Amino acid sequence: MILDGQSAQAIAQAADVLRAGGLVAFPTETVYGLGADAASDAAVAGIFAAKGRPSDHPLIVHLPSGAGQAQAIDRFALPLPAFARRLVDAFWPGPLTLIVTRQHGVGQAAAGGQGTIGLRCPAHPVAQALLEACAERGVAGLAGPSANRFGRVSPTTAQHVQGEFDESLLILDGGPCAVGIESTIVDCSRGVPVLLRPGLLTRAQVEAACGERLRTRQDVDTPDPRASGTLEAHYAPSAKVRLMDAKAIQTALELLGADARHIAVWSRTELKSRSSHLLQRRMPDDAASAAQLLFAVLREFDAQGVKLIWVETPPGDHAWEGVRDRLQRAAAAG
Repeated sequence: MILDGQSAQAIAQAADVLRAGGLVAFPTETVYGLGADAASDAAVAGIFAAKGRPSDHPLIVHLPSGAGQAQAIDRFALPLPAFARRLVDAFWPGPLTLIVTRQHGVGQAAAGGQGTIGLRCPAHPVAQALLEACAERGVAGLAGPSANRFGRVSPTTAQHVQGEFDESLLILDGGPCAVGIESTIVDCSRGVPVLLRPGLLTRAQVEAACGERLRTRQDVDTPDPRASGTLEAHYAPSAKVRLMDAKAIQTALELLGADARHIAVWSRTELKSRSSHLLQRRMPDDAASAAQLLFAVLREFDAQGVKLIWVETPPGDHAWEGVRDRLQRAAAAG
């Protein structure tokens, strides 16, 4: 059931469902999330069941902005290190998740049983209206993984969500997501900032804001905490995804000639084919625009019934890191 996210009545209805322990899909600037009361292990169990997601794979808790944010952080986390506070000040509300030390006895299911928990403050106005309405009802934060079946392509419209679940799910429609890929995840639980998942925010932006070098997994001796969207194979359409350079795609198309069927191509380079059955889409030249379209394009190709999706490998610079990450994980699932 899709409701207008701009409607105060719809927001109130959704907040009542969440307070009662139910599930609601809601828009963020990154992707649509499947929300439940993050402090209720029973409610969070509903997310794992609906998605078919392993219960030890942690979720991200979405928090309100404004005056109630500090209280919400304290509800779920121990005091943040100074560099994490600087990241909050710089990027919240926005597409950044921080992994922090969890407050004992709160959010265990959302954290996948770990001593750490992921926190984020989304920038989408519908998400913020919902979070504020929930806070008024005593719900401090919403666990909200992407609103799709586990491991599949993330949704960036309300209609994508509707195609994933049965008609009983309440969905707040906030239009297409502006960012289009999930948030950057920075682990702040080990004394230094460690990048666990790239997103729209670049390494340079994060480092400038927190005043420290952003470490990689290889720089830190202790094991990474588990975090959302970091499995090797993820974000996968039904069709098999292959990353190839433009020359390799063009060579393959020439070899297939007019027999190229059930294949889709997403590339920045203009490619030629003698097949009238080939499905081609132009990848934008800038990373932000490509990210915004990425999941929608993969879903469109799936809907057309293709068996193979050939994607021109994105550029190697840091601006494209989030797009490369999602495509590499989608390809690993094949």
